[in-house]
Amino acid sequence: MGALSSGEKVLCAVYGVLGLIGLVGTQVVLFGGYMTRDDGPYLDQLTANGVATFMLIDLAVVAVIGLVFMVVEARRLGMRFLWVYVLLTFAVAISVALPLFLIARQVHQAKERQAQPA
Repeated sequence: MGALSSGEKVLCAVYGVLGLIGLVGTQVVLFGGYMTRDDGPYLDQLTANGVATFMLIDLAVVAVIGLVFMVVEARRLGMRFLWVYVLLTFAVAISVALPLFLIARQVHQAKERQAQPA
């Protein structure tokens, strides 16, 4: 990560912290809260009331937008391992996959700049 400017390092740190918050937050709720009690079938809970349905639709739309952005941007920049971020979106959470993608994107762009002749 030596090719990153100090501003880019700060940005990557912010992405990393937000991704860590997303990871801890989603996994604590999923495994710590949900798995320890019986609130009924999981899919029923996603649409249990108007607020839950709103959150489900909002998050689903954001996830699709994030996936489209990651695919288009990774192909435009020639980034490798796009499948990892897509898999993380479905296996863990978009709140983890997108920040990791944004860090990889910053690093990729910095390396590309450094590789260009002066």
